[in-house]
Amino acid sequence: MTSALAIDALTVSFPGPYGRVRVIEDVSLSIGRGEIVGLVGESGSGKSVTALAAMRLLSTTARVDAGSVHVGERNLATLSKTELLRLRGSEIAMIFQEPMTSLNPLFRAGFQIGETLEAHLGLSRAQARGRAIELMRAVGITDPERRVDDYPHQLSGGMRQRVMIAMAMACGPRVLIADEPTTALDVTIQAQILALVRRLRDDTGMGVLLITHDLGVVAGMANRVVVMYAGLVMEEAPVRTLFAAPLHPYTRLLLKSIPRIGAKAQRLHQIAGTTPPPSRFPVGCRFHPRCPDAIDQCRTELPPLETQADGRRVRCWRARETGLVSMRP
Repeated sequence: MTSALAIDALTVSFPGPYGRVRVIEDVSLSIGRGEIVGLVGESGSGKSVTALAAMRLLSTTARVDAGSVHVGERNLATLSKTELLRLRGSEIAMIFQEPMTSLNPLFRAGFQIGETLEAHLGLSRAQARGRAIELMRAVGITDPERRVDDYPHQLSGGMRQRVMIAMAMACGPRVLIADEPTTALDVTIQAQILALVRRLRDDTGMGVLLITHDLGVVAGMANRVVVMYAGLVMEEAPVRTLFAAPLHPYTRLLLKSIPRIGAKAQRLHQIAGTTPPPSRFPVGCRFHPRCPDAIDQCRTELPPLETQADGRRVRCWRARETGLVSMRP
């Protein structure tokens, strides 16, 4: 499968009180044309930083210390600012986590969609407005001829998210990064947004990186899953394989915390402790202070990300043990 997006050994650092701190380290993942890859993990795992680094939208204090990001054959690290501006929107686009802060409150929704079309496709203001109405209709916004002139505050949360999707899809990018696209939406609207992303993938063949905390969303949307923790990739596998037989203890505990229909009424399982800040990542496996299966080697040596015989990847010393591999959540 040809990669629409390929991230290889990406390492990003930010300044800290005692020098630079690595927030993500040696992160590698790829997305094929027409493939949806779920990127999951707790808050602070490095998911959004990975996405922003891929788009080259990190703050000026951030630094990419190693690695590369390729969209098709083009390495984003070697592109000029002008080339990046042409690439974003036309080749790679992003739906940001909170549309109310991503949309400009001073401009009408249709203008913000049309601005992308003018910049990348050279449409006139009138042509861009007409195309914006078509895009708003395509993403399920009712009465787009009227809504095109609404400001963001006049739209519901679901409509704002649809405007963001219309902006991202305006120029038919080959890669879409969706960072928590259903945050703060009710269940019905969430289902509609996810169905819309899936339909657009089917229509255009774009690759999708879906960043989310919701493993239920991943189960229904993704082809493959990448699990991150404390700035590292811990496991990667096809979605059905990962849900049926997770190898990493962190993955198993995440799956165990999902509420299940028909289960006896009881407290939801929770993972003990919290994700460590980047300035205090533990020695050895970064998950070992919270891991019920940790051994002495876990506390002293960081395990490598190993590729198994079936092609899945896992970063765990214990994953080599047959008994642990066969455990289910």
